[in-house]
Amino acid sequence: MTMTARKLGTLTIGQAPRADITPILDAVIDAGTPRRHAGVLDGLSRAEIERDFAARPGEAMLITKLLDGSSVIIDRSKTEAAAQAKLAMLEAEGCSTILMLCTGHFETLSCERARLIEPDRILPPTVAALTHGARLGIIVPIPEQIASEAGKWAALGQEPLHGAASPYAEPSPALAEAARDLAERGAQILLMDCMGFVESHRREAAEASGLPVILSNSLIAKLVSEIV
Repeated sequence: MTMTARKLGTLTIGQAPRADITPILDAVIDAGTPRRHAGVLDGLSRAEIERDFAARPGEAMLITKLLDGSSVIIDRSKTEAAAQAKLAMLEAEGCSTILMLCTGHFETLSCERARLIEPDRILPPTVAALTHGARLGIIVPIPEQIASEAGKWAALGQEPLHGAASPYAEPSPALAEAARDLAERGAQILLMDCMGFVESHRREAAEASGLPVILSNSLIAKLVSEIV
């Protein structure tokens, strides 16, 4: 199939469209750019998700959002395998650039023709350059990701501090608590390491900590807008 010039595909590990993330993309990407939003879990019931993507003890896991607004924790390796098929589908539909709407680390994802943008490959070197050696505090959505996602931050000048708070729990006093705790432990800048965190979460973390806060999806959206 002939690939349409400048067609953006997005792939969430949950269900599409992501009403929390797409407005952030729409704010910086040309409205005339065609878009196709897809999700790894599209069309699946919670029972099917729990059957096919259940998180396994001791294995890396991710958290994502479903269309009904609820969240679900899923196995990373199973999600990665299913995501590859979805990438092929988006390519077949003519997407020239495909953005993963997940900051989790994936080893094997690839596209044949489309430009694949994986936040976990962009955020570490970009954040390292932005922070200039300042002590970084990273907020991940579930505690299990503190260990499973730690390896991608080797580019930082010093080991970051970590805290956990889900963007999908409302209200979430844990977010303010995590941000405040990181500041008290010596963090100088915070990073919200999940595409599910939105501007209201950034404001909450900044108010609680008194620190600058980097919002992953906003940073990625601005970078992607330069090439689509």
